[in-house]
Amino acid sequence: MKNKQIATLDAKPHYALLDGLRGAAALMVVWYHVQEGFAFAAAMGGVGDGPIKLFNHGYLAVDFFFVLSGFVIGYAYDDRFSVDVPLGTQPPQQSRLTTWAFLRRRLVRLHPMLVMGAVLGAVSFCLSGCVQWDGTAVPLSMVLLALLMGLLMIPAVPGCPYDVRGNGEMFSLNGPTWSLFFEYVGNVLYVLLLRRMSRGVLTAWVAALGVAWAWYGVADVSGYGMVGVGWTLDAVNFCGGMLRMLFPMSMGLLLARSFRPVRVRGIFWFSVAVLFALFSVPCLTDGAVHWNGVFEMACIMVVFPLMVWLAASGRTTDKVSTTVCRFMGDISYPLYMVHYPVMYLFYGWLIREKCYTLDECPWMVVAVVAGSVLLAFICWRLYDVPVRRWLTRRSTKA
Repeated sequence: MKNKQIATLDAKPHYALLDGLRGAAALMVVWYHVQEGFAFAAAMGGVGDGPIKLFNHGYLAVDFFFVLSGFVIGYAYDDRFSVDVPLGTQPPQQSRLTTWAFLRRRLVRLHPMLVMGAVLGAVSFCLSGCVQWDGTAVPLSMVLLALLMGLLMIPAVPGCPYDVRGNGEMFSLNGPTWSLFFEYVGNVLYVLLLRRMSRGVLTAWVAALGVAWAWYGVADVSGYGMVGVGWTLDAVNFCGGMLRMLFPMSMGLLLARSFRPVRVRGIFWFSVAVLFALFSVPCLTDGAVHWNGVFEMACIMVVFPLMVWLAASGRTTDKVSTTVCRFMGDISYPLYMVHYPVMYLFYGWLIREKCYTLDECPWMVVAVVAGSVLLAFICWRLYDVPVRRWLTRRSTKA
């Protein structure tokens, strides 16, 4: 057999445009949650109970993240687990990656900011008076238990004592952690199963998942009128969350294995504009066909993979886009993990002040978004980077 030359993992270049798009999508998640806050406050005030008026489809950013995650994991790790070498010889040390080494790398990459998000969520809940949205007091012991469970990634069953906000969320101190729960599941499935699939088998797997996910969305199995599922542990949400993660992540992995770059320029700003436009589409009225589900499936199955393919093909061509992509890539994951504790405080303020539209508090919204970005940058620079560097050194010595 012919020996293959495989670069070390650390030598592989990053896709700068994908980093930038991940950061842009994270910022859009923040904007979506701002709009969600107005809808939530209006519902609590008894003056509204409908869909989000602005940026209604921002929740689809999570599905875009899963496509990105599958592509990046496939690119970074697929050729790290084995190498073709002449019989009777050992592969070079740098080309070997065991199951445990992969999982350790992913824990080092993901868990420090998950810990920070849980801690900030606990602080935010305490600053809010340790009460649920309806004013029910929560013992500090349950807050600490919720924090411990969040740190260990043990989700709450709806109604259990450490579901401290009473919303039935998997992780009530930092709601978006539910997607990290499924990301962890996806990583385990990748290293145990998906990476071993041939491209043909993986294609059949993606097709089967696509049929199941399309049925789930177009038939509106959840009853939500959208595919914003996975955040709680009831049966419909758990099954929906698994499909919501498995299809786009597997699609991203298939893209990585099939990737052939095309010639394209200026794709970063175009892709950001496309994502923003798609997320801004209002909830589509249903008739004989659940058109909102059709729209969601078109985004997840067609547009998002295409955006990833084009962005992976392009490159930054000027200082502005290079700087933006680098900065947005750096803070993307921290921003996703720390912004929601800020949102909890913002939601409480909206309810108390009876502010239900953007026009009533534009400067507060600016402060919330800018504060979330600043907090993410501080956490990335002073916590995430040094902690991951330290953990990497420790795991290398082990």
